[in-house]
Amino acid sequence: MPPSKADLEAARDRVIPDVLPPEGKLRVLFSGINPGLYSGATGHHFARPGNRFWPALHRSGFTDRQLHPSEQDLLPSYGLGITNLAHRTTARADELTAEELREGGLRLAALVEKHRPTYLAVAGVTAYRTAYGRPKAQIGPQDDTFGPARVWVLPNPSGLNASWPLDRITAEFARLRKAA
Repeated sequence: MPPSKADLEAARDRVIPDVLPPEGKLRVLFSGINPGLYSGATGHHFARPGNRFWPALHRSGFTDRQLHPSEQDLLPSYGLGITNLAHRTTARADELTAEELREGGLRLAALVEKHRPTYLAVAGVTAYRTAYGRPKAQIGPQDDTFGPARVWVLPNPSGLNASWPLDRITAEFARLRKAA
């Protein structure tokens, strides 16, 4: 049963824990912008129906089947992890301040330094630009590195991002998978 309107409102400002494999076993760390209220209510990353993260992850070849958000704990077995630039849940990413994104960028850089993935994949170019002061960043591989990790910016898989249909998002995920 999906969360009720009251469940969604009660999820505001919750934090969803990162999903990380043991240190040294992380190929790609995916970072969303921040969890939405649906994710906050369920406790699962990219949980809102209509979010294209899980379909794109599978269709691009990262997983052998499409995982349900409730199966996020299986990601470490694929060498994958999930975190967010900003941890608090909001109804929309535009409720975050630029300062929150910059602070989240520092925290994310430290997390990458500790867990040492091959790639950090940030899903959301506008948030990446703000968090790291890269106003001209585009979707795809970046010149930035954090420790040993190369950075790849992915399109935001939210269903609200209509300019990126699932096939285009999947193609960008597949480019990352081939590189990683």
